[in-house]
Amino acid sequence: MRDAYHEELDSIGEGLVEMARLVGSAIGRATTAMLDADLKLAETVIAADQKVDDLQHDLEARAIALLARQQPVATDLRIVVTSLRMSADLERSGDLAQHVAKLARLRFPDSAVPRDLQATILEMGQLAQRLMAKAAEVIITKDVDLALQLETDDDEMDLLHRALFQHLMDDRWKHGIETAVDVTLLGRYYERFADHAVSVAKRVVYLVTGEHADELQATLPVEGA
Repeated sequence: MRDAYHEELDSIGEGLVEMARLVGSAIGRATTAMLDADLKLAETVIAADQKVDDLQHDLEARAIALLARQQPVATDLRIVVTSLRMSADLERSGDLAQHVAKLARLRFPDSAVPRDLQATILEMGQLAQRLMAKAAEVIITKDVDLALQLETDDDEMDLLHRALFQHLMDDRWKHGIETAVDVTLLGRYYERFADHAVSVAKRVVYLVTGEHADELQATLPVEGA
């Protein structure tokens, strides 16, 4: 019975990794669909989000069943509860990738992104995908140091988001209000996607150490001190 119990715990972790990989791929493909005005690709991203939702519902059902049957304590309880929270982060990440794809579909056959901002949006999409790939690695390895690095990596996304906003506020903006709204939404989607990747990593820190990432980082020595 205990072997089956731990196999079920492991399978929940595997489900989280699969969700992370799916949403990471989705944000990359949605970015391509956006920049290339690729309607077919946008439609595949939109449709594929159902698989992420199904995985989350299945994982949630299995986790709740484990809580009811096994009444786990200590580390096992942290695994189950934290997995539920991570699945919610990952499901929301999938929704954000879908939002990008829906915007690409809405503006087809044009791109919602002006040519002079396409490099920035591409960089944001690639960074979002890398952050989620690292979050998946953290789920697999339970590497606390790697998990803590994600917040620093996310600073790059914040800088890109800020640069995008500054471009929108520039007096030389010539692309109109509708495009400004589109670009504002896109920037927010990528910024929130990155935040969810960081949140997943932070939850792994709690799962492994029993401490929240912010509290743990406060106790670490400052470089150069």
